[in-house]
Amino acid sequence: MGITVADLAFVGSDLERPESVLVTSSDVFAADHVCGVVRVDGERTPLRDVPEGFLPNGIALTQAGEFLIANLGDEGGVWRIDADHRLHPFLLEVNGRQLRNCNFVGYDDVGRLWVSVCTQQRPRMKAFNRHVADGYIVLVDEHGARIVAEGLGFANECRVDPTGNWLYVNESTSRVLSRFPIENVDGRARLGLKEQVYTFTDGDFPDGLNFDVEGGVWVACVVSNRVVRIDLAGRREVILDDADPLLVAEAEQKWTIDGLDDAVARAGLTRTLHNVSCVAFGGDDMKTVYLGSLAGKRLATFRAEIAGARPAHWQFRSFSFR
Repeated sequence: MGITVADLAFVGSDLERPESVLVTSSDVFAADHVCGVVRVDGERTPLRDVPEGFLPNGIALTQAGEFLIANLGDEGGVWRIDADHRLHPFLLEVNGRQLRNCNFVGYDDVGRLWVSVCTQQRPRMKAFNRHVADGYIVLVDEHGARIVAEGLGFANECRVDPTGNWLYVNESTSRVLSRFPIENVDGRARLGLKEQVYTFTDGDFPDGLNFDVEGGVWVACVVSNRVVRIDLAGRREVILDDADPLLVAEAEQKWTIDGLDDAVARAGLTRTLHNVSCVAFGGDDMKTVYLGSLAGKRLATFRAEIAGARPAHWQFRSFSFR
């Protein structure tokens, strides 16, 4: 299924750090450093009432048509955008623990909200090495918000798989795709023991993830600028490769000795994929793939042979972008 850079098309323009992409049956949205969320090819409306250091990262669309944003900045938290593009706190702490460096937020098919906090280090760059594993996962449901997993190496995107039985999470600096069984005890959801699905090498640091209809996990790898698919048997297939061999070798050496330092930022400047960070499926047949990035101004897109799994927000509409 190999796709080359020459096969890519691009949508949108003037985006600012479109790290997260969300696709519905009618629209394509991306996170944006200035606007919080933008509809790709739509008007740009800057956020209002923005706290200092706010850095939009993962985005989620609610059934009511509002967007939630994970703030990757030092103060973190999950925030809500209203119809006037004003920010409001949604979830800033759990059990007295401030959700610093909040990375991702997303709903599953039964309406539960899953939140990843990549690290408790300030600034978060202190966690860009294999010796720090203090990320965690928060679950928000009818019983409230609670921490359901800890000790993760830079917890990145987390999503419930199409079966509804597993929560998958990318541990970026531990370089592992992990999953947890979702258990129900006395009517309350919790996570069981972690399983390692795949361990990455060769410059691959897993960031975003999504699922196809065959149960495969598509992973966006920053630094290497690769998109890979991990099948149910744990086998890796490279879908798209835009790696810089010299930078990959340097990142491998830095990660082994201390930390990634500036290798992440440099990977966003030198390649077409600009630090690919997110995979989202769309189109009537769910075979159009959209890629987010840390440094791009547009979204790369291509056609896949395998359809993506339909997300929980597929039929939702946003009142802010009509």
